[in-house]
Amino acid sequence: MPSDKFFKLEALVPIILRERGKGKTIVLANGCFDLIHVGHVRYLQAAQKMGDVLVVALNSDQSLEKLKGRKEALIRQDGRITVVSALRCVDYVTLFDEARADRVILALKPDVHCKGSDYTLQTVPEREIVLRYGGKIAIVGGAKVQSTSALIRRIREAFT
Repeated sequence: MPSDKFFKLEALVPIILRERGKGKTIVLANGCFDLIHVGHVRYLQAAQKMGDVLVVALNSDQSLEKLKGRKEALIRQDGRITVVSALRCVDYVTLFDEARADRVILALKPDVHCKGSDYTLQTVPEREIVLRYGGKIAIVGGAKVQSTSALIRRIREAFT
């Protein structure tokens, strides 16, 4: 894999248990990050400030296809792992194949699950799972200033 921050979920679980054992607060952020833009960076930087260790769960190419309906990701998962891992605020990266991050959340039980401002505390898809084990949900990153879809539209318009 393209980064020393990347771990399959099964390998990441004991690492996170050790971090928690040191008294660290575990934060999880998740998403496709198919075309990194300023909104993504702000989201991840704000998520990192919610605790001591930031784990980013990326939708795999398979998950992205299910979620977005595209045959192929704009940037394949290895590239997205490399880019997200390069951000100083990110401690660990993992992938998930499902449409939602439920399996990752149940395995890691982050103290704080962060979502961007396109959600509210009530609309976070994984809300019930997080609250059930006693975790917190945070909406971070400020007002939504960019969307990947809008960026793609602007690129198309500029080059057609």
